[in-house]
Amino acid sequence: QVQLVESGGGLVQAGGSLRLSCAASGSISRFNAMGWYRQAPGNQRELVAKVISGGSTNYADSVKGRFAIFRDSARNTVYLQMNTLKPEDTAVYYCAASTTWTDYWGQGTQVTVSS
Repeated sequence: QVQLVESGGGLVQAGGSLRLSCAASGSISRFNAMGWYRQAPGNQRELVAKVISGGSTNYADSVKGRFAIFRDSARNTVYLQMNTLKPEDTAVYYCAASTTWTDYWGQGTQVTVSS
């Protein structure tokens, strides 16, 4: 059973930074991709950033140049470094991991950016 545990969310002022962590139970090398999604109240869940097994990354246009996703295979952890945060970044952030057959999700962590 795969478990993904997010941490690092919280309240920050606009312009500030946060780093989210997603710790997986077991090796992250088994996943084809890992990513971060977010969902704000009244909105659909959207992709924020994704890292593919070969190392390539994808970002939502709204976060390009501000957010960075990276992984630490030794710690079985994927991170989302969020800089220059804006109030519109406020959402619950979810970690996700995909294999050929299944997607796994964490429980989510709240990020609130005050203006």
